[in-house]
Amino acid sequence: QVQLVESGGGLVQTGGSLRLSCVASGRHFSASHIGWFRQAPGKQRRDVVRDTWSGGSAEYVLSVKGRFTISSDKAKNTVYLQMNSLKPEDTAVYYCGLYIDGSWQYGQGTLVTVSS
Repeated sequence: QVQLVESGGGLVQTGGSLRLSCVASGRHFSASHIGWFRQAPGKQRRDVVRDTWSGGSAEYVLSVKGRFTISSDKAKNTVYLQMNSLKPEDTAVYYCGLYIDGSWQYGQGTLVTVSS
């Protein structure tokens, strides 16, 4: 069992920045990959970025490449998503995920709203 708790969402104007955090506990050391995902209103959850647990192999979706950055602090069991130059189309609930035992485990999500 792994527990993931996201935070850092909120309301921001177009062009602004936010940093999301995700604190992991439980069996998180068994994870092979980490990632951030988002679900816009009325749409399915989609990838934002995936990386290996050890880092250095991040793959971003084209729409966020160059604006978002994933990082982690192993000592704090925390994964971050730095989001810059935010756009209204980035509005969504953002979830962090860990890939453990053949499936992705997600947190409860944090809402990001970008106003125009």
